[in-house]
Amino acid sequence: MDEYNRFVDWDKMDVTVQSQDAKELTCTEFQELKQLARQGYWAKNHSLRAKVYHKLISNIPCRTVNPDANVYRDIVVKIVGKRNSSSLPLPEFVDNSLVPTYCLNAEGIGAVRKIILCIANQFPDISFCPALPSVVALLLHYSKDEAECFEQVCRILACNDPSKRLIDQTFLAFESSCMTFGDLVNKYCQAAHKLMVAVSEDVLEVYSDWQRWLFGELPMVYVARVFDVFLVEGYKVLYRVALALLKFFHKVRAGQPMESDSIQQDIRAFVRDIAKSVSPERLLEKAFAIRLFSRKEIQLLQMANEKALQQKGITVKQKRQNVHLAVHAENFKSEIVSVKEMRDIWSWIPERFALCQPLLLFTTLEHGCSLSRFYSHSEGHEPTLLLIKTTAKEVCGAYLSTDWSERRRGGNKLSFFGTGECFVFRLQPEVERYEWVIIKHPELATTGSETESHASPASSTLSSSSVPSDPSDRLSPFLSARHFNLPSKTASMFMAGSSECIIIGGGDGQALYLDADLNHGRTSHCNTFNNQPLCSESFQISVLEVWGFRD
Repeated sequence: MDEYNRFVDWDKMDVTVQSQDAKELTCTEFQELKQLARQGYWAKNHSLRAKVYHKLISNIPCRTVNPDANVYRDIVVKIVGKRNSSSLPLPEFVDNSLVPTYCLNAEGIGAVRKIILCIANQFPDISFCPALPSVVALLLHYSKDEAECFEQVCRILACNDPSKRLIDQTFLAFESSCMTFGDLVNKYCQAAHKLMVAVSEDVLEVYSDWQRWLFGELPMVYVARVFDVFLVEGYKVLYRVALALLKFFHKVRAGQPMESDSIQQDIRAFVRDIAKSVSPERLLEKAFAIRLFSRKEIQLLQMANEKALQQKGITVKQKRQNVHLAVHAENFKSEIVSVKEMRDIWSWIPERFALCQPLLLFTTLEHGCSLSRFYSHSEGHEPTLLLIKTTAKEVCGAYLSTDWSERRRGGNKLSFFGTGECFVFRLQPEVERYEWVIIKHPELATTGSETESHASPASSTLSSSSVPSDPSDRLSPFLSARHFNLPSKTASMFMAGSSECIIIGGGDGQALYLDADLNHGRTSHCNTFNNQPLCSESFQISVLEVWGFRD
């Protein structure tokens, strides 16, 4: 066939890969490479894909000294010896991961284990890398020999460009990526997320499978197409494809009974058999249609999740304790929501805070209806959760990302603060979460002056910080600016408070207004969240609670 056929079982390989005429790839510009990768330019020719992989990987910036093919030839006999390669034990850092065979022949299947053991010898700092077997197996299809495959995988692992993240190599990095994926699902796949919450006791356990979907369950022709783009665009592509898989799973399985007693197993089975419902081209089309955060925004979110894990002492693999469901029935008591309802709310909050347990800070039943006491009990806590029960039995609330003490920055002038992670919700008469409109539609972000010129009369006097109209000037609206020493203009407009009232939402859309006596409230309904009201336009408060987050 060609020089890259040594480890390939061609009876298993897609016949179109064998039949296409050889082509050459001469472009070097990133944008052109990006388009060609997404279009599958080199996907239909085995030899061309092998050469492109070699070229792309050789251009990865690496540390000065990196194990190469000669190192492999020197160490493989000493490490493997005369043992049967098919029965070689894998290092602990692959966590008993699936070792995909894809379209490898018997020699290739044995070579995967040999290469992984040699990588473990040369990279003692790797502590957790479940994606490694899949990467080795895939690249072996496009390598002349074991040594070449070893060298290419080593270059991927040794990438030293901080802006070009490739493969997770520690449990901290892996677990924070699972949390980040959970955050992204919460924002971009709400229908699927609602299903996960309904049928799973531990949503994060389900989302921790996201890399396995890509590097374990996905068939060869699909994972190769994903890898084509991954080598050009980086880690963000993996999030995109995993989100697309979840969207398709929900679309195909919506309304159908589960095939097993585990949603995890159902998703895995769907991904394994994805060819029955979705083509590789359709999967990538769906993935790139998602208006995902920028690479910088995802990096900030990942940093925040890593920091939360470090603060909790979760840096090495341990027995999972349903960490995202920190609402324990025996320790939780609210006059507004049940344990199940609080767990529903907990499934909406950012994963880094879902590690914490709820802590009651303020309740009108105990502390009275004083706005000053509301502030004194809430300040110093970030984030907080506001719950309201009306005399009409309506239940609504808000997740507030920023400390209420920020209200003092405006002096006596009522001004908005908060971040785009904030959201409001209702639980009664029916459950609904309302997102800030800029989350789903970044193009609707306007400057402060534009916001004021279109504001409703009730909110036209409110002061707000300017939001840059150019998305490239705006860092993540989901993280507090000061957490990363970012300029304050990156903050969003969501919360406002004074001695006379509290406003949540506001600006050019629906807002929740609470009077100073905390007895009465009203809503102003426009377009910020959606077209359904949060609660009655005017309501009497029966009980109000503020909850913090305890480590």
